[in-house]
Amino acid sequence: MKKLSMEELHRVSPEEFKKVKKIPLTVILDDIRSMNNIGSIFRTCDGLAVEQLYLCGITACPPNKEINKTALGATESVEWHYFEDVVEAVKQLQSTGYKVFMVEQTNQSIMLQDFQVPQGQKTAIILGNEVFGVSDKLLSIVDGAIEIPQFGTKHSFNVTIAAGMVMWEIFKQVSVIRG
Repeated sequence: MKKLSMEELHRVSPEEFKKVKKIPLTVILDDIRSMNNIGSIFRTCDGLAVEQLYLCGITACPPNKEINKTALGATESVEWHYFEDVVEAVKQLQSTGYKVFMVEQTNQSIMLQDFQVPQGQKTAIILGNEVFGVSDKLLSIVDGAIEIPQFGTKHSFNVTIAAGMVMWEIFKQVSVIRG
């Protein structure tokens, strides 16, 4: 066994990546405080070929050297948009046919292992603030909530970990559907 070199990985350039077919997923960041978290989510969106990233509220935007520390250039490859109001972002997506799910613990959450990507529709997930979670004002307008099961003493995962787990589950399902 040996580690693969950069040449053996056959990575595409940011320009080539923009032409690659993406999974029909939009990731919405709702008031994310940490620029390291924002950069890490950019990088995960790049790695899983996510369609686009919405940055909302106090979530910082590129160009930003603190975001770039963890994004490692993904801000150049991932399509992103800024919305001051997360409700506006959600309504805009829903008006174009998206099903929007918050990643949050609610009395009606669907456990991640039971979540089924709506077939034939684009999907969006909302990840909330590191302390307060997803904004309460979204509870009445989203199409559902996805909860990640937890078995320890803590009641939440770091937002980048939660993002990666949910994006990976959606990626697996959509990749199977697309063949």
